[in-house]
Amino acid sequence: MSIIIKTPPQIEKMRIAGRLAAEVLDMIEPYVVAGVTTGELDKICHDYIVNTQNAIPAPLNYHGFPKSICTSINHVVCHGIPGDKKLKDGDIINIDVTVIKDGFHGDTSKMFYVGGENKASTLAKRLVKVTHECLWKGIEQVKPGNTLTDVAASIQMHAHKHHFSVVEVFCGHGIGQGFHEDPQVMHYVPKIPYEKARLDAVVFKPGMTFTIEPMINAGKKQVTILRDEWTAVTKDKSLSAQWEHTLMVTETGYEVFTLRQEEIVDNKLPLRQEEMT
Repeated sequence: MSIIIKTPPQIEKMRIAGRLAAEVLDMIEPYVVAGVTTGELDKICHDYIVNTQNAIPAPLNYHGFPKSICTSINHVVCHGIPGDKKLKDGDIINIDVTVIKDGFHGDTSKMFYVGGENKASTLAKRLVKVTHECLWKGIEQVKPGNTLTDVAASIQMHAHKHHFSVVEVFCGHGIGQGFHEDPQVMHYVPKIPYEKARLDAVVFKPGMTFTIEPMINAGKKQVTILRDEWTAVTKDKSLSAQWEHTLMVTETGYEVFTLRQEEIVDNKLPLRQEEMT
């Protein structure tokens, strides 16, 4: 495993890429309405990234992925390919955005309620809320001296407390000039000793950058990959939710690079752990 510790100039570029990725999610929110297709959302995001941000949508043509964002609706766990499907009131959808700016990546995702939160089912609202809490439970474990196991255990414990399951076949990842770098950031604690030992071995150090992106299912953890070889769905067709941030280990805790406007305290960006109340 080769974890890249970022230099101050690289960190500054990652701040910019992270901010741009967050801005895409802020921008697209008014368009996430009943009747719009996921393909239309993709085009809006693509045009904004390329023409307004003068940046690159990382997913486009990445290992053959055909679109600029991922759109995962209801029982789709991740990597949903935008297309002709129209959103309807009551849907929940994850939009996953990764922007490349000056060679560095910013990767983030958010859950949206189509038609507003009041249109969603009680189960959907609870799942989205708990998954968001799982993300922050994991982030709060990030500080020098802690390990990937601390992140994984915190996420898993919170999901199971609410009787939800954690998807195990996908994980967070190191990020920087590479879209996916070391380490793999698990959201559960493996039962196999040597796999758990790999998590224990990754001790957080300042300058490490990675994503945390738990995928939480209302039903069982198992997933199925569709024939397009990208779209992952829950095997039992239960609802799934995901939230994601890109962050860095600092000398005292963490810094989140992909905070959206709704998350910024006193208009400070980026938010650091010591600024949180």
